[in-house]
Amino acid sequence: YQRRVHGVDTPGQIEVFTWSASGQVITESFSSTFPTCVLYVVDTARCTSPTTFMANMTYACSILYKTQLPFLLVFNKVDVVSADFALEWVRDCNTFAEALQADSSYGASLSRSMSLMLEEFYNTLQCVQVSAVTGQGFGDLFKAIDKCRGEYTETFLPEMRRREAASRVSEEDRQREQLESFEKDLRADRGRHVVKALAEEEEEEDEEDRQEFEEFMRELQGDAGKKT
Repeated sequence: YQRRVHGVDTPGQIEVFTWSASGQVITESFSSTFPTCVLYVVDTARCTSPTTFMANMTYACSILYKTQLPFLLVFNKVDVVSADFALEWVRDCNTFAEALQADSSYGASLSRSMSLMLEEFYNTLQCVQVSAVTGQGFGDLFKAIDKCRGEYTETFLPEMRRREAASRVSEEDRQREQLESFEKDLRADRGRHVVKALAEEEEEEDEEDRQEFEEFMRELQGDAGKKT
């Protein structure tokens, strides 16, 4: 295998990392710099229960739609338990429903309904089974990663550039609206100052006219007194 692949183990529980602000920052930093895909590693031995399997699939679905990145479902520990049953459940929801028949609990009923809802999600999901202990399946894993690289280049990268362009346009529109609002407020403020200045000027003129009128009346009264 000639390509260099860097694996990053995300800190903490995957659902917390995915939906936290720091998780989004880290994911976006990687995906905006070089081809990136998400590997959701499943403990196969702990997924033999249909309800546990469905819980893992729900997590996987939420992570896929949150990150919007090429996604790879990796069933690990196949040296302990083969993941053939899980792959069959992914490909055929009827087989999964049959596995739930013996369980009449509410959780089983919910899992049955969710399997029908997630059927479309399964159709586009890449799955591989590996063993981190023996190295089994790693050839298929690297091939799947190569496929994710192609998906990143063909689908994710153009979409990311489109979102960035839309974000720049939105930011430019926001800045333009702020500038227009500022200029409008400035013009209004200048208008208020002009009106205030005119009003003050009119008040001064009125005061001068009043004083002149009073002076005229005093002179008129003085002249009348002298004549008397």
